[in-house]
Amino acid sequence: MYWILFIGIAIISYIVQHNVQSKFDKYSKIPIANGMTGREIAEKMLHDNGIYDVKVTSVGGMLTDHYNPSNKTVNLSEGVYNTCSVSAAAVAAHECGHAVQHARAYAPLQLRSALVPVVQFSSSIVSWVLLAGIFMVNTFPQLLLIGICLFAMSTLFSFVTLPVEIDASRRALVWLNRAGITNAFNHQQAQSALKAAAYTYVVAALSSLATLVYYIMIYSNRRD
Repeated sequence: MYWILFIGIAIISYIVQHNVQSKFDKYSKIPIANGMTGREIAEKMLHDNGIYDVKVTSVGGMLTDHYNPSNKTVNLSEGVYNTCSVSAAAVAAHECGHAVQHARAYAPLQLRSALVPVVQFSSSIVSWVLLAGIFMVNTFPQLLLIGICLFAMSTLFSFVTLPVEIDASRRALVWLNRAGITNAFNHQQAQSALKAAAYTYVVAALSSLATLVYYIMIYSNRRD
C-alpha cells in the first residue's frame, strides 16, 4: 500500500519537475519588451519597494536562485542574472518577493528562518536515527520515536515553505504587472512559470508527510 503511494508521489514529482524545466526553458526564449535583465528587474523591484540594503548577486548553477535573509542578498543563477526573458523576469521578481517579505516581517518567512538551524541539525542525523530505530523498534522503540520527531521538523518546514513561496510569487506577479515589466501576453507566461514552480513545493510537502506517516505506522505497529 505505502510503496504504491511512494511510487505514485515519485512519478508525480518527476512530472512536475519536468514541467517546471520545460516551461522555464520555453519562456527563457521569449524576451520582455523593455530589454531589462534579471539583475535590473531585481534591483528595480527592490527599489520600488523601498529596499536599498539588499544586494543582487550572481551564483552558478541552473535554477539555483534564492534569497538569503541572513546576509540580505538576492542570488540569481547566471541564466537569470544576465538574461532578458520572461523566465528571468519571473524568477528575479519571485526572489525579490522574499526580500519584500523579509522587509515587511512576513510571519511565515520568519517562522521558516527560525526553523532552518533546527532542520539543518535534524537532517544531519535523522537518517541514521530512523534506520537504527527501525531495526530496534521492538526492543528500543523510543529511538524510532526520536527519529520521527526529527523527521517531523522537516515535514513542518516543507509545509511552512508553501505559503512563503506562494506569497512571494503573488507579490512578484502584482509588481511585474504594476511596473509594466510584463504585458497582457507575457504576464500569463510568467504566471504559468511561477505556478509550475509552486507545484514542486506542494509535491515535496506531500511526499514528506507521506514518509512521516509511514514511520509513524511502523512505530504504531511494533510488538510491545
